[in-house]
Amino acid sequence: MTALDAPDATGRARLAWIAFGALSAVFHLGLIFYGLVPNLVARPLHMALALPWIFIYAAATPVARSTGVVLTALGVAACLWVAFEHDSLRNQYGFLEDDLQFWIAAALLLVALEGARRAIGWPLPAVAFLALLYGLFGQHIPGAFGHAGTPLPSFLGTLTIAEGALWGSLTGVSVGIVAVFVIFGAVLNAGEAGQGFMNVASAAAGRLTAGAAKVSVLSSALFGSISGSASANVASTGAITLPAMTRLGYPKRLAAATEAVASSGGQIMPPLMGAGAFVMVELTGVPYPQIMLAALLPAVLYFLTVWQGLNAFSQRYDLQPVPESDQPDRRQVIITSVFFLIPFTTLLTAMFVLGYTPQYAAALAIFTALALLFVDATLRPNPAQGLTRLGDAMLNAGRQVSLIASVIICASIVIGVLGITGLGVKITSAILSGSGGMLWPALLLTALACLLLGMEVPTTAAYVICVSVAGPALIELGLEPLRAHLFVFWFALISTITPPVCGAVFIAAGMVQENWLRVALTAMALGVGLYVIPLAMIAHAPLIQLGSEPGAALLAFGLVGLGLAGISRGLIGKSDFLTRGGLVAAGSALCFSGVLL
Repeated sequence: MTALDAPDATGRARLAWIAFGALSAVFHLGLIFYGLVPNLVARPLHMALALPWIFIYAAATPVARSTGVVLTALGVAACLWVAFEHDSLRNQYGFLEDDLQFWIAAALLLVALEGARRAIGWPLPAVAFLALLYGLFGQHIPGAFGHAGTPLPSFLGTLTIAEGALWGSLTGVSVGIVAVFVIFGAVLNAGEAGQGFMNVASAAAGRLTAGAAKVSVLSSALFGSISGSASANVASTGAITLPAMTRLGYPKRLAAATEAVASSGGQIMPPLMGAGAFVMVELTGVPYPQIMLAALLPAVLYFLTVWQGLNAFSQRYDLQPVPESDQPDRRQVIITSVFFLIPFTTLLTAMFVLGYTPQYAAALAIFTALALLFVDATLRPNPAQGLTRLGDAMLNAGRQVSLIASVIICASIVIGVLGITGLGVKITSAILSGSGGMLWPALLLTALACLLLGMEVPTTAAYVICVSVAGPALIELGLEPLRAHLFVFWFALISTITPPVCGAVFIAAGMVQENWLRVALTAMALGVGLYVIPLAMIAHAPLIQLGSEPGAALLAFGLVGLGLAGISRGLIGKSDFLTRGGLVAAGSALCFSGVLL
């Protein structure tokens, strides 16, 4: 029995993990204020801080914990060696010079693969492992998809001791921006802000037809905007909304589908977008506020389409509003909403009014949210409760930062191999050839690739890998970079509700004990916007130009919104087959009318 297992050590173990979570938060926030820290110092330390959470904290069995301790020690030692030797490594230009460096490179790759496997399952590490095999042995593959071969010291060194692959720009995004916003979300959710989201949603939609379902939509949009995870969204807001819907007699498949679809939208709702927005900043060079504005109207369209779908379902079923006795009173709504309005106002003011960087603005918002942890729902100081909430915030911050780090670091291996071997260029050429040099066939090929890859790996990783190979082809065919990236990101997300692998659906269906396939089919009809809107972003160019062309953007928003309402009514409504078919056809014509205009 370990110290973590011992009953009398439970409190001490929790305090130790809280302290470690606080260390991680201080490190990532400190990078904003320390000044310039070398990449080969900050990024390995980021990985080192993530490993104990993945291998030890999350270990479910004694064997997993024991092996986790060994892997953590191995990984942390390798990361610290890179950080301490960063000056000399910079002069090696990614070439391993001795046996020790070979073993360190092997240890880093092993720990990165196993860490991702323990954090999110085998698919992404399997893709990364196949990429490594291709890099090592691809020179033996005949034809266009082979490569010339790379000397082993150069191949492994480029992946592990240079500012690429493991320590490349994607890991830099995880260190410098994503981690800060994840800490922000953890601090907000530890206090009254989480309940504030639910209260505002209940006050806004609870009294409407299908009110309980619409509360789920609004609360998931608000919560998802900071959590950025469909699964976390389903588990958190679903714990409240799913029992409420089933208690009011909603069909279980509809209740679960509503929560899965609404929660999936959190990954396309600014500001966090499941870390996708910050990765886009790095890959496109477009400033974060501009990406946020570009993503806003499509995200709103998505939730409006779900709203229309619920109105259509209300014609089939008696979807009751939330009982008045279960709705929060006005005073409670106002008070709890303050707990997220103040930090969000701080964030947006610092970014858009004062012109601070996103990470600096998020740091200021975190400090505001930390102060609010020590105030209870009666607006009185409550130090004891605040300390408990602070502990919860640090635990959740440590866990969530490590989860995203494991995904991005593992995906970075794939990106590194694509760059070293030139495979990305070859796949781009294949897409251009298969599409006959035409944009729309290339879009459909890319969408299919995103769907297939998204079924296996988390959305952000699927987006990064897909855009690395398909993005250049779309850009070469005339698509501007930001539009291409948003298109790929949306289609990387659809696997959350699309069979055969649909994570958000699996979780929601399990929570209400309903057949997952029935839930998935309902979710696909309710979340039809997820399939149509990325294509509409291509057909209606102004839709993502709210910042530069607000009038044209709002006009495109209206056209696509009307079209989606027609499609949703046609798929879900009670009318006869011809009427429903006409609605779908008319709606589709509006959504893609921009191609003809």
